[in-house]
Amino acid sequence: MEAMGAPAAENREATEAWSGPLFERFVRYRDLVADGLGAHGEAALAARPPRPGDRVVDLGCGFGDTTQRLAELVGPEGDALGIDVSEPFIELARKEAGDAAVANIRFAVGDVQVAEFEQSFDYAFSRMGIMFFANPVQALRNVRKALTPGGRLCAVVWRRKLDNEWVSRAEAVVEQYLDRPEETDQPTCGPGPFSMANADTVSEQLKIAGFEQIELRRSDLPLKIGNDLDHAVEFNMALGPAGEVLRLWEDRIDEIRPKIAAELRQALADLERPDGVFAPASTWIISARAPA
Repeated sequence: MEAMGAPAAENREATEAWSGPLFERFVRYRDLVADGLGAHGEAALAARPPRPGDRVVDLGCGFGDTTQRLAELVGPEGDALGIDVSEPFIELARKEAGDAAVANIRFAVGDVQVAEFEQSFDYAFSRMGIMFFANPVQALRNVRKALTPGGRLCAVVWRRKLDNEWVSRAEAVVEQYLDRPEETDQPTCGPGPFSMANADTVSEQLKIAGFEQIELRRSDLPLKIGNDLDHAVEFNMALGPAGEVLRLWEDRIDEIRPKIAAELRQALADLERPDGVFAPASTWIISARAPA
């Protein structure tokens, strides 16, 4: 398996989490976390698409579905590299791209913060993959160095929890019962999915990393968070800020899980529709260029 060296020391715990418990949970809820975010990724690609023939890199590629989409957009004259710190994600992404007979695609295990890329890229993309770096400026600077002069970065990140009310509702329920544990045997995922929610902070990080023509565009699209209300409760208790706190407590809180589930069900009830549970979701489409 192609690899790009060891992860940065401060990203090792997150690498363990994404290669173990979080990978398992993302597989279990793939229809929600990958397919559900597809519309947000497509909105970004429509706003700032790669060009046919571009060499592109997919940062934190996960299942590799976005990498396959990028390979399709750049066509046979271009190529796409998917990179992720999680070896299980890369193994699955490589298998699925092979099964789909995608020729202009490859994958590598690597930490974008410290990876030494063997080629330069015209375009870098990320759908929910750049929020987990312990040192985002270092990671963004490394991406900028890997881009050709004038190369574009396009990324999708979550906006504030308050603008993603299903997340803040679930977190508020869990916070009534639990704080984040001071001690746990479970690895954590790094800064967390909302670390780039503040537009001013992200703009400054990109500027310090050497990017120009920095733009953030708000994107509001519905997100399916469950096939039914019970499924939505399970999802929120497995992933996201509320799910992370519950995961870190492990089986030490089994006695209060039913009570939390019942309150979550009540908190999310108004989002249920006949075809599933859908919540308003808000992201930033980030666009920036390497200096020409």
